[in-house]
Amino acid sequence: MDFSVWLAFFAAAWAISLSPGAGAVAAMSAGVAHGFVRGYVMTFGLVLGIWTQVLVVGVGLGALIAASALAFAIVKWVGVAYLVWLGLRQWRAPGTPLADGADAPAAVWSARALFLRGWAVNAVNPKGTVFLLAVVPQFLDPAQPLGPQYLVIAATLGFTDLVVMAGYTALAARVLRMLRRPAQVKALNRLFGGLFMVAGALLATFKRA
Repeated sequence: MDFSVWLAFFAAAWAISLSPGAGAVAAMSAGVAHGFVRGYVMTFGLVLGIWTQVLVVGVGLGALIAASALAFAIVKWVGVAYLVWLGLRQWRAPGTPLADGADAPAAVWSARALFLRGWAVNAVNPKGTVFLLAVVPQFLDPAQPLGPQYLVIAATLGFTDLVVMAGYTALAARVLRMLRRPAQVKALNRLFGGLFMVAGALLATFKRA
């Protein structure tokens, strides 16, 4: 991949990472619930989810998902169900204030659970697969080996997401410092729960091109 082509993709990667979506909601939700240090673990899962999508596209499974109505529907509805489940869980979370960066006992997710949760948000999303199928080929040089080019693309997307999601997580983590009343925490839980469910509803309306 030529440097000029990579620069164009680098700019596109920032736009992809900054665009609001389920990943941003997940990062902010983790920041509010766990603070920055613990909540940022989810971002590594989000990045692995992106790399999973790049791998799926790279080996040709993405084209199968986009072309097969059954495969697309299965992946889509699994993604919808997962986002709605996350939304319901967040909505029903207790309004326990967090003090001094400590996790409220009822809201604790282990680092592994946060990581897997982030991975699932991005990996089980046919919208991301179709998007990568539309965008990535524009930056590939078929005359050169594709493997190294996909590695560059995956590393670039991973880097921009690590930076952007750090911002989302830190912004949300600052909010928790201002939450001192259970009613405030409960309202925020319901806000993020609602956003997860909205993301699921939007995914449900997504159709193959």
